[in-house]
Amino acid sequence: MNSADLTGAVWRKSTRSNGDANCVEVAFLNEGRVAMRDTKHRGNGPALVFTPGEWDAFTSGMVNGEFIRRS
Repeated sequence: MNSADLTGAVWRKSTRSNGDANCVEVAFLNEGRVAMRDTKHRGNGPALVFTPGEWDAFTSGMVNGEFIRRS
């Protein structure tokens, strides 16, 4: 989904962001959906939109270490 389709969304960036535009932002949408985008595109790039169940699975995976890169 293009970020232009998300007009009016309130985007939030992590407080741990260092300001180098190497971050992601999220917006909480209607019906429990959550949009995520890369800050490097300055609001003009694509955004992923998750259903509530997808978002819960994603955040649970982060908390449980599912996405830790192992070499």
